[in-house]
Amino acid sequence: MSYSLIFTLAFAAALVAGLLVKFWLATRQVRHVARHRGAVPAAFAQTITLAAHQKAADYTIAKARFGLVEMAWGAALLLGWTLLGGLDVLNKLLLVWLGGGMVQQLALLAAFAAIGGLLELPFTLWQTFRLEERFGFNKMTWKLWLTDTLKSTLLGALIGLPIAALILWLMGAAGTLWWLWAWGAWMGFNLLLMLIYPTFIAPLFNKFKPLDDPTLKARVTALMKRCGFAAKGLFVMDGSTRSAHANAYFTGFGASKRVVFYDTLLRQLNAGEVEAVLAHELGHFKHRHIVKRLIAMFALSLAGFALLGWVSTQVWFYAGLGVQPNLSPAAPNNALALLLFMLAVPVFSFFVAPLPARLSRKHEFEADAYAVAQTSGADLSAALLKLYQDNASTLTPDPVFVKFYYSHPPASERLARMT
Repeated sequence: MSYSLIFTLAFAAALVAGLLVKFWLATRQVRHVARHRGAVPAAFAQTITLAAHQKAADYTIAKARFGLVEMAWGAALLLGWTLLGGLDVLNKLLLVWLGGGMVQQLALLAAFAAIGGLLELPFTLWQTFRLEERFGFNKMTWKLWLTDTLKSTLLGALIGLPIAALILWLMGAAGTLWWLWAWGAWMGFNLLLMLIYPTFIAPLFNKFKPLDDPTLKARVTALMKRCGFAAKGLFVMDGSTRSAHANAYFTGFGASKRVVFYDTLLRQLNAGEVEAVLAHELGHFKHRHIVKRLIAMFALSLAGFALLGWVSTQVWFYAGLGVQPNLSPAAPNNALALLLFMLAVPVFSFFVAPLPARLSRKHEFEADAYAVAQTSGADLSAALLKLYQDNASTLTPDPVFVKFYYSHPPASERLARMT
């Protein structure tokens, strides 16, 4: 049996197994949430109404069912691009039209992204304008959606094509250790994005204004001072123009760090609750969760580039995924290797997804504990309950689904540790 056939069988088996596991998890979630829809859990009976509990259940079930359809479509597209020869056909058409070289490779990446985006567009529109609209979360107009889409596409081309061209050039010019140089370029690019995102990119999509509530500002500033955290500014973002969901986050890197509150968050929480939510975010920094995640990203991406450096030289890698590699030195396979690697890795890495999810939940517990030590545990509990209710997050998720997917612990587990 040839290596390419073995790889084809392994890829197909991993894809089918992953689909079966996803389907099993989603149906477990739907059944579990539906089974507990009729009554608010006893721990929340005094704070959450039955109507709010049932809305969260219905929203969770609707998202899970939509996810099943989206999952099936995604699997069909993946098969179409790989084993059914879609990427091979696209590559050969562009070779005939453009010949080999950098232009053809960039065109392949761009065409793949454009076609993939168009094929997934109906699901994006349905989720925004039907599913989110149905539950009262969507605030985006068609005009705003179109403007955001055009901006994202243009920004993606302006940022993505240059870094893609650099990596493709390194693949062809930096020798057998090209993957190490490409990894360094990719990490530098990501750090640069973290630095410029708050000041130059985020304002293209949202409006940011300084926090002008003097009482809240003084409270937040005092909290940050006693926690030893410095930020460039406190800002309010017009999240309500797109969604009713609420949030707060830190963004930026180094001196460009800033605190951002959604306007929806400030409308829903009082000053003490906002302070508690911010203390939770500060807990992530205090426990160096951000640094740890960056280090993990550095290590995983290094391993990924090293693996790509090896498989990109293996004919079975291309043939096993339905692509005939280019045999002419004038028409390198670098863009093909990048795309195939991008398509194949999620199929195999899906099975280790519970590990980072578990680590993320551990970090959330640590951040909660820090917030309770710095502010009022009652305020944090009240804030979390309001956010769970306003975001229609179910209070009764399936335990197995939680272990596999949830990056944040369920409300019952978080609140139990605060009492």
